[in-house]
Amino acid sequence: MKNVFAQADAAELTSRINQLHPDTKGLWGKMTVDQMLAHCNVTYEFVYEQNHPKPNPVKRLLLTLFVKKFVVNEKPYKRNGRTAPEFIIRGDKDFEAERSRLIRYIQKTQELGAAHFQNKESHSFGRLSSQEWNNMFYKHLDHHLSQFGV
Repeated sequence: MKNVFAQADAAELTSRINQLHPDTKGLWGKMTVDQMLAHCNVTYEFVYEQNHPKPNPVKRLLLTLFVKKFVVNEKPYKRNGRTAPEFIIRGDKDFEAERSRLIRYIQKTQELGAAHFQNKESHSFGRLSSQEWNNMFYKHLDHHLSQFGV
């Protein structure tokens, strides 16, 4: 798996994002490209914006026990998988604003580096290793960029 903390891999993600256009169509799924960008931003909002309520202790336990392993491992996501309610984007979004925001989040993550994320508390899964953070960030972006053919 590529490394979001490595400058070259972060630049490659940015290059792929910059290949998208407001009229880019998905190869599967229901999201539009602007919704997909907003959807990908949610992961980073959890880390940097703190604008989503934390799950209650019961939900967090369930997420840790049953969802975490699928999110932080290196196995790619399957097409048309279930989406957590917090990640469902409805309505039109500003393509350029969402794209710019996602690129800024990727750059910030790369600049902070793996050491910053080692044992950092996640919104939903407790403390994660920097490798688990990398897997979560990269595999989610790769999945959706592939969904839109870039």
